[in-house]
Amino acid sequence: MSCASAPETATATGNSRAAGFTLVELMVTLAVAAILMAIAIPSFIALINGNRLTSTANELVASLQLARSEALRRNTQVRVCRSEDGASCAAAGQWNRWITLVVSNDEVLRDASTKAPLQVTSGTPQITYHADGLARNGGALQDNDLVVCIPTARPAENQRVVNLLSGSRIAISRKDNGGACP
Repeated sequence: MSCASAPETATATGNSRAAGFTLVELMVTLAVAAILMAIAIPSFIALINGNRLTSTANELVASLQLARSEALRRNTQVRVCRSEDGASCAAAGQWNRWITLVVSNDEVLRDASTKAPLQVTSGTPQITYHADGLARNGGALQDNDLVVCIPTARPAENQRVVNLLSGSRIAISRKDNGGACP
């Protein structure tokens, strides 16, 4: 007699059955998983696009706030402008890349950009903060909108509008433009 016994695989009736899944169980599980994914993926796309819009709008706000604080600290003009090379300001067009620079010596303080399909548009190619911390266009306080957009209906509010009001106040709002960009 031995003390160790081999594990028994037979049931009380003498039949043995291997543990596992049947083909029918596997097919039902895959069908349920496919249905759940079909429901969840569009929601994730809207969430990802919304986060991309918000993060780009926050990058613009950070650039504007940096320009304002550096204009006050350095007692000089600091500009946020559209750029193509990351070293100098460019003429009017989409703001897919922008820089923050000190006007007196062209020192670039920040270089930021977006990735397709995001688009950033503005009615002006630059925003210049003066030594008093206010953005002026000529002599008047600057009011400007920078629009961050993604050409899709997911999310429904496919634009983030960065509003520069009274030369220094900044606010972000959401806008539904029906999936189109300006």
